[in-house]
Amino acid sequence: MQAFSSAGKRQGFNDDRGNVFLTFIDLLTELRPRFAVIENVRGLLSAPLQHRPHEMRGNHHPSLCQDEQRGGALLFITRRLREAGYGISFNLYNAANFGSPQKRERVVIACSRDGEKLPYLTPTHSETELYGLLKWRTLREVIEELPQDKHHFVKFPEKRLKYYRLLKSGQYWRDLPVELHQEALGASYHAGGGKTGFYRRLAWDKPAPTLVTHPAMPATDLAHPEADRPLSIEEYKRIQEFPDNWIIAGSLLEQYRQVGNAVPCSLGRAIARILLTHLKGEIPISYPDFPYSRYHRTDDVSWTVETLGHLAEPLGEQLSLNLV
Repeated sequence: MQAFSSAGKRQGFNDDRGNVFLTFIDLLTELRPRFAVIENVRGLLSAPLQHRPHEMRGNHHPSLCQDEQRGGALLFITRRLREAGYGISFNLYNAANFGSPQKRERVVIACSRDGEKLPYLTPTHSETELYGLLKWRTLREVIEELPQDKHHFVKFPEKRLKYYRLLKSGQYWRDLPVELHQEALGASYHAGGGKTGFYRRLAWDKPAPTLVTHPAMPATDLAHPEADRPLSIEEYKRIQEFPDNWIIAGSLLEQYRQVGNAVPCSLGRAIARILLTHLKGEIPISYPDFPYSRYHRTDDVSWTVETLGHLAEPLGEQLSLNLV
């Protein structure tokens, strides 16, 4: 959800989409289903209840108040659920660890009405075949055999194709001749960060990056490994593991948005399996210290300890935002 994305304005619960999240929590506590699952972007782990723009922070501004501390949004949500009697577990999961040909990291919150904490998801794949698991699936596995004459895609502007024609599979702007770097990036050349999404050709033998809602935006390009175009909607469907014969409604851009926002099927299956395992009273397979994502301390236990440690005081009932 972009309301909590670190790439967006992070308006959180002040954003209409953030209020949808709160409405979902309200309905959950009212209807009280036996299980509930919430999926959201990685930024939820650090999102405050109220975001203060970076230009309003620092020595010449007041210290961050309690509502502006990192992690407050998720802490507020989990406390609401626990007060309603739900057992909560969450972690940050890379979909590639569950068989998706996509390195998509998402927070998954699993809730159980009986108050028991649900186990973490059971991985089936690993980047390094850890614990004897299958190796991550690659982009080549899922799109290489698609017919080349039946693709629907948006186009790169000709001025950007000039640079794409100089790049090979798995390369990006830094692989252009050095003398073209500033010309290719324009004003973004002086921006911070690695800018890894600029002029990015996907690698054949790795999972795809996270599918975005538009594959030809300059900072988040998703270019075909060889063809001079972005990924097609047909390739998007394969990466998200949707059947080829599924018809996605709307314009081409609306189709990209719908598929790009979806949960990969493999991750959905992993969630379903853990719920069924719990229903049957079975003990799930676990792999100690498994790297579910690139980040550390993203599980509910270590995250909560760390978050409570940096908050000035427990949130309790205090909440200064207008959530009505």
